[in-house]
Amino acid sequence: MTQLKAVNKQFVLGEEAIQILSGAIHYFRVVPEYWEDRLLKLKACGLNTVETYIPWNWHEPDEGRFNFSGMADIEAFVTLAGKLGLQVIVRPSPYICAEWEFGGLPGWLLQDPHMQLRCLDPKFLKKVDAYYDELIPRLVPLLSTNGGPIIAVQIENEYGSYGNDTAYLQYLQEALISRGVDVLLFTSDGPTDGMLQGGTVPGVTATVNFGSKPAEAFAKLREYRSEDPLMCMEFWNGWFDHWMKPHHTRDSEDAASVFAEMLALGASVNFYMFHGGTNFGFYNGANYHDKYEPTITSYDYDAPLSECGDVTPKYEAVRQVIAKHQGVELGDLPALPEPVRKKAYGTVTMTAYADLLENLPVLAPSVERRTPVPMELLGQNYGFIVYSTKISGPRQGESLHLQEVHDRAQVFLDGVYQGTVERWNNAPIPLDIPAAGAKLDIVVENMGRVNYGPRLKDYKGITEGVRMNNQFLYDWSISCLSLDHLEAVPFEPLPAINAGRKDRPAFYKGEFHVEDEMDTFVRLDGWVKGVVWINGFNLGRYWEQGPQSTLYLPGPLLKKGSNEIIVFELHHTDKASIELVDQPDLG
Repeated sequence: MTQLKAVNKQFVLGEEAIQILSGAIHYFRVVPEYWEDRLLKLKACGLNTVETYIPWNWHEPDEGRFNFSGMADIEAFVTLAGKLGLQVIVRPSPYICAEWEFGGLPGWLLQDPHMQLRCLDPKFLKKVDAYYDELIPRLVPLLSTNGGPIIAVQIENEYGSYGNDTAYLQYLQEALISRGVDVLLFTSDGPTDGMLQGGTVPGVTATVNFGSKPAEAFAKLREYRSEDPLMCMEFWNGWFDHWMKPHHTRDSEDAASVFAEMLALGASVNFYMFHGGTNFGFYNGANYHDKYEPTITSYDYDAPLSECGDVTPKYEAVRQVIAKHQGVELGDLPALPEPVRKKAYGTVTMTAYADLLENLPVLAPSVERRTPVPMELLGQNYGFIVYSTKISGPRQGESLHLQEVHDRAQVFLDGVYQGTVERWNNAPIPLDIPAAGAKLDIVVENMGRVNYGPRLKDYKGITEGVRMNNQFLYDWSISCLSLDHLEAVPFEPLPAINAGRKDRPAFYKGEFHVEDEMDTFVRLDGWVKGVVWINGFNLGRYWEQGPQSTLYLPGPLLKKGSNEIIVFELHHTDKASIELVDQPDLG
């Protein structure tokens, strides 16, 4: 039996002291066909451990429906890491943050507005226990104490940044132990008094997360844990991006020098991220500090391995630090795999089209409600939701107010686009209603739930009503568009672009042929905002606001012969074609 222990300010694995040199790779952000490539590159950098979060919403997308296959096969990922000679640190839900949708919490928890999250609320704990009953038995055979590669398991995540319910953390500790987890348990928090007071558990190893000034961070940890090993569980060597803001980068030498400083202090380190990957589908999160800020599709993170798995200058700088620290030559470290090939497949012309509002009855059944309600109360987790009603007329000079729209709404009057209301720019829209009245349609996009901080309860859709001036509007027909499957979209031959049908949400479809399934990047110049699918797989969101200008399309998602691409464009496109290029553009 091999067990990691914290003894006399150091980690001991079995009988030997170990300095954990780890990197974060999230299996749920990488297609399974590339897990081995990314893990081998991690090992070739000189690291001995891989760390991953485990997102609850990825594995229980609907209550009681569990998924542990394909990109959700955590057992296969951990087993593969072990076969490659790596140790594994896992950080299971309930909450992970990770710039991931709702911090990993499933959206269906919000169906109960009275449930309190991340605390000792029996309603919440009942859901956690049901999930743990499925998850933990899959991990137990992979623990180092059972001959597997998992050497440590986290309790919650950065809890001191959120709350101070120590009894809740102790409940989760016992939930893990009672289900057979007998490896090292740990917590991770920011290096501040409040965070370490609120997030640590007596008798459980504490670690800290930061991006710079390691001596100061570890000194603060020492004030609370005089005998724990020093470990930075999240070394923020890069950063993530929000829509409408510049792409983040961090100087490679600066990151490498901070890493070297930690090694000199004898600390263990986990790179967050070592390889970021992609927020495929609707799984990007959002932040809310002064305002709502959704995360982009790419999770490149300016990490040592790029979004598509390429070695970067930061990788080389880190590798040199490790080789020097270990007293070896670069050539003595494991060899790098061959780079993954990329190809520019060229222009793909869209040939089919389907207008959303015209085909709404085919795409989603409607329900009647007296007032607009958020999607969660209708059993919907992700995607779009459409609210429709009739406004009486005549009305001149009045304004439409959407109270608390989450997150972005397009307004149509008798099918004609009137404007967009955004959570961060919630200005009323002037409307003139003819004597006969008019039909009002509001298409709302869920752009990702808040994943960090006090605003976790982030209901989507229209959450507080719609009014003309001060008069609330009642009697609504509501259609939920989760867009899990697109088989029902009634495509027809594409009409001429710019033929008077601007600014209406619509689906576009095209096909292209390949003989070699190589990585490529979808470029959507001339398109405004929407979502892209390749062969039924949701690649994620695009938006002309940037910074991201291409979507990563991994080669394993392609197939020899014909491939189908679908674009759901919310506004309009200047040209009904996209480009498949061989270089990413993250701004």
